[in-house]
Amino acid sequence: MTRYAALALQTVLAVGIAPLLVGFIRWLKARLQGRRGAAPWQPYFEMSKLFGKEAVVSHTASWIFRATPFLVFGTSVVVASLVPLVVAPSGRLIVGDLFAAVYLLLLGTVFLALAALGTGSAVGGMGASREMTVVALTEPTVALSIVALALNAGSTNFSQIVTRTLADPAAALGPGHLLAFSALFIVTLAETGRLPVDNPSTHLELTMIHEAMVLEYSGPYLALVEWAAAVKLLVFLALAANLFVPWGIAQSLAPGALVVGLASFIVKLGVLAVAIAVLETRVAKLRLFRVPELLSASFVLALLAVMSTFLAR
Repeated sequence: MTRYAALALQTVLAVGIAPLLVGFIRWLKARLQGRRGAAPWQPYFEMSKLFGKEAVVSHTASWIFRATPFLVFGTSVVVASLVPLVVAPSGRLIVGDLFAAVYLLLLGTVFLALAALGTGSAVGGMGASREMTVVALTEPTVALSIVALALNAGSTNFSQIVTRTLADPAAALGPGHLLAFSALFIVTLAETGRLPVDNPSTHLELTMIHEAMVLEYSGPYLALVEWAAAVKLLVFLALAANLFVPWGIAQSLAPGALVVGLASFIVKLGVLAVAIAVLETRVAKLRLFRVPELLSASFVLALLAVMSTFLAR
């Protein structure tokens, strides 16, 4: 098996199990709240149903509205191919770079905001405005939190960050490492529209952020947007799991190493999904004007992580 085939297979794996991750979080939240809840694989049925429906498009929508679902889904898949999931091979093949991943995700978010504005909907414009406010604080935090790891590795390449952390396990318990992980976890909740920043299960105009931008989409367009959101959630959880706790990830293409890497990746995703489900059943949504305060705190944590790592070198 070549390196390219391994990276392609793990990308297909990420795109395939992303809806299952969202369904598992929904199912676990329902169980924690004393409800039966839908099965974890319910998102597959929902997307299959949407792909079979006709898309209704506003007559004021431009080409950006029609192109955005494909662009958002495409950028999410490309980022999933850059992030080390099951295997992080060292050598000449570059798995992915920090800044490429950050700006590809930002590109999809910007086009989604433009599509929301293009329909002329007041709710869409409100959601786009709120999303840009959130993104202005989250994107620098993502970059800074991973830069804290890149300072030790001497590179912004994900594979080299994983290799460096595995070579120096003591660094993973340092204050810079822990501060960066806390910052990235808060940003993950904001970027993926989870509580306490946003509520993915509501359509109340006063509180919507992500849902307000996709309210005009239907049929296959909506299926692609929801699928892209699921892949984005998996990517952020994979960054938190494999960059900060890389133990178990395969560094070679040996069958045994790949099996261990796949098992460890699933276990890490499960632990983080449980953490999100428990958090969302224990906290309420923040008021909108309090969200920038939380994200500013995450930015300060990431900045302190970089300073701590730099001073400890």
